[in-house]
Amino acid sequence: MQACLGKITVQFVICWAALASNWVAQGRADEHISVPSGDAVIRAIHGDSEIVITTTARLAGAIHSLTWKGQEFINSVDHGRQLQSASNFDAGSAFTPETFNPTEAGSVDDGAGSKSSSQLLHLIARDKRLQTTTRMAFWLSPTGQSSGHAAKNKTVLSNHLLTKRVQIGYKELPNVIQYDVTFGLPLDEKHVYAQFEAVTGYMPIAFEAFWILNPENKQLEAISDGPGEQAFPVILATANGSHAMGIVARDPTPIGMSGPGYGRFRFVPEKVVKWNCVYRLRDDSNGIAAADYSFRQWVVIGNLNTVKHTMNKLLEERTSDPPDARLRK
Repeated sequence: MQACLGKITVQFVICWAALASNWVAQGRADEHISVPSGDAVIRAIHGDSEIVITTTARLAGAIHSLTWKGQEFINSVDHGRQLQSASNFDAGSAFTPETFNPTEAGSVDDGAGSKSSSQLLHLIARDKRLQTTTRMAFWLSPTGQSSGHAAKNKTVLSNHLLTKRVQIGYKELPNVIQYDVTFGLPLDEKHVYAQFEAVTGYMPIAFEAFWILNPENKQLEAISDGPGEQAFPVILATANGSHAMGIVARDPTPIGMSGPGYGRFRFVPEKVVKWNCVYRLRDDSNGIAAADYSFRQWVVIGNLNTVKHTMNKLLEERTSDPPDARLRK
């Protein structure tokens, strides 16, 4: 009798588990369980036009488009461009770029296709605000290579979570996009080096003029297309200055980190330019803690002169105290 009861119990548990799994997969109507599509739009007025930000299912909720005054600011050909975030780690051996590289929008093998290897878990879009959480795919497949170096990841999908909160408009500045990101690192990995590309913007080749804003004299200075990083906020603009996009970090560098480094790049064959805002962390003694690492940036839109003046106002407001909860261990 006990053996029969045990068998019945096991069968019941198996059936119940299958039923529960089916509920999670399909969603119960009364609980409104659903997987977000990734398609969303937020917008707000700046001057005589609107800033319009679009995300797509194709990119697992990463930002596919940003337009203002008839100009597209984002190049979104494949799954590595966009306005998005990514991270890089050493994975227990000498650091080589892209070989352990969780990426918000998807993987290199996703190419120009209609689907992303990243998994969108959550999306809210309301008026001028957007929030997403994404389980990021690795940039390389487990058998892939970058610059002759083999991928260190063993799976296509990572256990790294990326949550972003985006808002068009900041205080009295309608042309500022507040961009908050949090990288969630999993418990089951060992790293001593982490590189956080808090946000990067891939832009059309029309944004051919590269500038930095010198915080000391508050003036623009022309800069080469590098490639590489330096310490001053970067602005990329059209030749006549009618449209420009700048990036400036909100808070002082979290304790123990280096950065922000502001990079700029021009990829001539691909007809795309890029800026980024990068932080780095190294801990040879204890390793990189499995924790949440949060950063706030401001992306600024407008003509070149407006972007310059807006970024100067933002730099004046930067807090002098270490940011609370920007680095949590």
